[in-house]
Amino acid sequence: MADQHELRDKGLRLTPQRELVLSAVRSLGHATPEEVAAKVRETHPGINLSTVYRNLETLENVGLVLHTHLGHGGATYHAAEELTHLHLVCGVCGSAADAPIDVAAQFVNALADEFGFKTDVTHFAVYGTCAACTTPED
Repeated sequence: MADQHELRDKGLRLTPQRELVLSAVRSLGHATPEEVAAKVRETHPGINLSTVYRNLETLENVGLVLHTHLGHGGATYHAAEELTHLHLVCGVCGSAADAPIDVAAQFVNALADEFGFKTDVTHFAVYGTCAACTTPED
């Protein structure tokens, strides 16, 4: 379960639903609201999808979870303490992998230096072709 003190420290009233949703996000890594709901329902079958959406929004508003867009569908959520990686999505097989955020440092710094633009590279996915789907050149 989520630490009750961290929820209270963020000014949130402790509710079982918030604890369940935060715990599910942390255990799943990257998950859609539907996947979070399915995880929560393993132990609490009465939780509905709208409750999960509301709690994800609340937890994001206080900085405990973040969302990113890994594809054309809805957002994927992960715990805020995992703000250490980029999301790499293969356009062929659809797999998603993580890369250290430092990989983008030169790009982020160049945008800041040349355009004064501060970039949040954790909010979006970098699309390409994974190593497994890359055809070796003959």
